[in-house]
Amino acid sequence: MHIGELARRTGASTRSLRYYEQRGLLCARRDPNGYRSYDAESVETVARIRELLATGLNTDTIRALLPCAQGGPGLTPCAFSSGVVEQQMAQLDAEIAQLRERRAALGAYAEIMRERRVQDRALAAMALRSA
Repeated sequence: MHIGELARRTGASTRSLRYYEQRGLLCARRDPNGYRSYDAESVETVARIRELLATGLNTDTIRALLPCAQGGPGLTPCAFSSGVVEQQMAQLDAEIAQLRERRAALGAYAEIMRERRVQDRALAAMALRSA
């Protein structure tokens, strides 16, 4: 199948498919006219690539994981895939903790600003009464 058909079947743009090929995630043959030609398994491969990208993995890691990602959704457990998944989850946990800290800091600033607005209104009301 040509790139347009693969794009239609997978929902990926032709630009994304070219990028996947450039990054070594997807293989295409070239027809005599220079068109890319993909086999039927490419539909599943693109689905796996998109699933793995959605988890936040980069294309270098996905390229290494693809052999563990054939034959259905998810990954086939192997030492490498298990390690990558655990490492990615640990990284996400650290990022979530950082985001919580940042949100708490912003929340503290927001509370200070609310208190100052209340004080400013009270001062303005007192000034108006005394005028």
